Amino acid sequence: MIRLEKRAAPSRTWSYLTPLVAVIATMIAGGLMFAALGKDPVEAIRTIFWDPLFGEFAFYYRGQLLVKAGPLILIAIGLALGFRAGIWNIGAEGQYIMGAICGAAVGLAFYPMEARWLIFPLMILGGAVGGFLWAMIPGILKTRFNTNEILVSLLLVYVAEQILASMSLGLLRNPEGAGFPGSRNLRQYESAANNELIAGTGMHWGVVAALIAVIFAYILLSRHIMGFNIRLTGESPRAARFAGVNPNRLILFCLGLSGALAGLAGLFEVAGPAGQISIDFNVGYGFTAIIVAFLGRLHPIGILLAGLLMALTYIGGEAAQSSLGLPSAAIQAFQGMLLFFLLAFDVLTHFRVKFGREAAA
Repeated sequence: MIRLEKRAAPSRTWSYLTPLVAVIATMIAGGLMFAALGKDPVEAIRTIFWDPLFGEFAFYYRGQLLVKAGPLILIAIGLALGFRAGIWNIGAEGQYIMGAICGAAVGLAFYPMEARWLIFPLMILGGAVGGFLWAMIPGILKTRFNTNEILVSLLLVYVAEQILASMSLGLLRNPEGAGFPGSRNLRQYESAANNELIAGTGMHWGVVAALIAVIFAYILLSRHIMGFNIRLTGESPRAARFAGVNPNRLILFCLGLSGALAGLAGLFEVAGPAGQISIDFNVGYGFTAIIVAFLGRLHPIGILLAGLLMALTYIGGEAAQSSLGLPSAAIQAFQGMLLFFLLAFDVLTHFRVKFGREAAA
């Protein structure tokens, strides 16, 4: 007989071990899935985790690591602040899209003017404002009408996707694009391009912003009264009310900040690696960042490491698709397993497993 017994206090040991155990379990379960698809599981795992860093084409993949990790870390930092306060913004993908649209629209409005010192900062501001305003919709509905921010923010993702398609086919479509959907290529417009700062490294302004966000979030959570309010509200909402924390203000702050960071991630992506507004611009960074936030234990440093690990699965997954013929759905399932096992083993942080006669007693 097996029984779960609630711990008197969460286990600090299991809190740190859970991400590592979840990664190992994901490798094992993923290997079984790849074997069921008729692929060599050892080779598949090696291709995903080893080859991008030490393989024959590592010189190319290493540069892509920061390109993929930048938006994941930036979005996950914003989500983690809300999650720690019990505010569940599941719609970061929509805020990412709206930030990209607003930021790109600002840059394209100035085309072909050459004034990078003016245009690119305005694009950054536009991206942050776009994501912020989109996040304010569930925020205001939550504070005024007590709606569920999970449902509202999630459903707004589909609205944002329709706006993205509309912009690609209409207002932002390239007038010189022979009628094909998509905006002008911002990477070819020097004043709006988010190019690499150091050639071959993948380091661009989005990565810099992600590192700044990690430092900012660490200081906020450990040294600022707002960080204390966030942690207190997440751990004990009743105690937070007695301490004078304004719940509505905290909701708007967390949702607004997470939306702004997601919008910035969208702007840096559309002005850099993606290059243009297109129907298939969004690739799921907003949803994957949820995995990154929990894998990093909602801690800024942990999120930095988790973002690099998840970026590795993106790059290694692409390599596995091209070299081993693995379907993209299998790679997505592999990434999903990571969240599944993380949440499953997280039970051990709060509960102790009892076996046999001890459980019966």
